[in-house]
Amino acid sequence: MGDAWLLDDGTRLESFEEFAARNEPRLRAGLSASFGTELGREVTVDALTYGWQNWDRVGSMANPVGYLYAVGRSRAARLRRRRRHRLPPPSVDYRSPWVEPGLPDAMASLTDRQRTVVALHHGYEWSLREIADLTGLKKSSVQNHLRRGMKKLQRKLGVDDA
Repeated sequence: MGDAWLLDDGTRLESFEEFAARNEPRLRAGLSASFGTELGREVTVDALTYGWQNWDRVGSMANPVGYLYAVGRSRAARLRRRRRHRLPPPSVDYRSPWVEPGLPDAMASLTDRQRTVVALHHGYEWSLREIADLTGLKKSSVQNHLRRGMKKLQRKLGVDDA
């Protein structure tokens, strides 16, 4: 990441609106992978609101998206105490792609980090480096969470790791 959001003379390289338009989809994907679509969307708005209110400080950070991801995670943790996170059941709409019926429960059995990494890597096709940049984890930690999460999913779903 490391985008320079301020020029040497302190003037803005990009406005908050440009930053948000460019980075909101990635932030929302990361938070939705961690907390589900509904809560992920809600805390994305909260994180961007915080970013807007504190743009002078946030905009000068080396990784503002990663920081706002942490803000969203913190907000989600508070909200989850009141809600139970569950992935939606598979659709019965035959035009939708088939989803393993046991997948929502299997995904719910993963730790937050494992679920986030598995969903971003396999669901959104993010690279390990992209996930590491967003979450603030080392790339090797992302690999470990992915490996452990996939092993747990395979066990829960009764899939042999060939």
